[in-house]
Amino acid sequence: MANDGNQRGTDANEAANDLGSDRRTFLKATGLGATGVAAGLAGCTGPSDGDGGDGGGGGDGGGGEIPETIRVGALGPAEAPFGSSILNSAELAAQEINDNGGVGDKGATIEVTTGDTKDDPGTARQRYGEMTSGGDAAHVTTGIFGSEQLLALMGNIADKETVHLSTGAATPEAPAKLQDNYERFKYWFRAGPVNSTFLGDSLVQYAAERFEKMGWEKVAFVAEDFKWTEPVTQTIEDRLADEAGVEVTSVRRVAEGTEDFSPIYDQLESEDIDGCYTALAHIGNTSLVQWAKQKRPFGYGGIHVPTQLPSYYEATKGAAIATFSQTTATPTSEITEKTVPYANAYKENYDKFPVYSGYSTYDAVYMLKKAIEEAGSVNGDDLVTALEEMSHTGTSGQLEFYGADEEFPHDLKYGPELAQGVYFQWQADSEGEGVQEVIWPDELATTEYKSPPWV
Repeated sequence: MANDGNQRGTDANEAANDLGSDRRTFLKATGLGATGVAAGLAGCTGPSDGDGGDGGGGGDGGGGEIPETIRVGALGPAEAPFGSSILNSAELAAQEINDNGGVGDKGATIEVTTGDTKDDPGTARQRYGEMTSGGDAAHVTTGIFGSEQLLALMGNIADKETVHLSTGAATPEAPAKLQDNYERFKYWFRAGPVNSTFLGDSLVQYAAERFEKMGWEKVAFVAEDFKWTEPVTQTIEDRLADEAGVEVTSVRRVAEGTEDFSPIYDQLESEDIDGCYTALAHIGNTSLVQWAKQKRPFGYGGIHVPTQLPSYYEATKGAAIATFSQTTATPTSEITEKTVPYANAYKENYDKFPVYSGYSTYDAVYMLKKAIEEAGSVNGDDLVTALEEMSHTGTSGQLEFYGADEEFPHDLKYGPELAQGVYFQWQADSEGEGVQEVIWPDELATTEYKSPPWV
């Protein structure tokens, strides 16, 4: 296939215009503010070494019995779907629990306080300090979408001795703090998603089980140059070729702010690849739109966070067709008996489906209920013990935490009998509407992978 570099550059500009006029229009269509995309679409932005400070003074981690009202603080960027899913799901779970007898023998009610972090570390610390201080301080907290925000709060969580279940950020640096100082940081747990170290394992497993049927014999890997993709890229370099039985023609890390993927795609075409395997979030929109507009002659997908949005197909005017991605769950994936009912209840209440952070937050609130009942109190140390021993069937799988002496203390366990997520592909239904069809694993698949219509 002949390439014209000038024409490709023109197509790249036209792609941005045709698929939503410009970046701001696209963000408005999907409900994502600029910060939501640039600072944390994957909940896995760059590292922060800060300890988080004291957040306005230490706390006592709650009392030694179940109060009549249990205060849960939920944190997330309210204007982005990855944040609103956190806040809404916490309230939805609380309402369900309250409507079904509350918590414990005396039926304690759950009261949710929400904090808009604006996906900014300083704002997140301020909101956290407000909701964990004073006479109405939260007994437990959940949420936090961006990894920068989570890492900035780790010291605050430790000082308050108040249990926090993370439900958006994927950084493995959080459990690393527990490895270094378990007693100080033990109040942190992750209810989802699985950390980014496991994402590389997932990509290799999917490739080993699906690439042959997909016709992907020659593959290039493209990752954004952010910290969360470092362990993913290393795994791809070390294992993909041997374990999936494919030729890996190249591995690229693309810089933040890249606006023209045409030179990259020209090179991939020259490598005669069958598929472009991805680990993209912050620059995923630009990459996908130009791939589709230019009708590049290879498949596209892997981990692509923007395409996880249930509104993404419509927002991109169908450009997402045939792209695929890993995610925690989809509205129709029956991971457990709780997955689809939760997604439908969310849509009934909020007129849209949740994204991955919503599933994890909904699970987190139910896990906190279970832990409080088991502990008989909201005391931080008591809840830590209850959560460490817990196995809970949630919307995203069988949820358990790694122990204090394991590699990722208090992180969500990853595996086929635990939490491993699904891979879906955007396909068009009989009316031309985009549908997130599950293509992996076998027991949850609703269809098979389809090549892009122009390939």
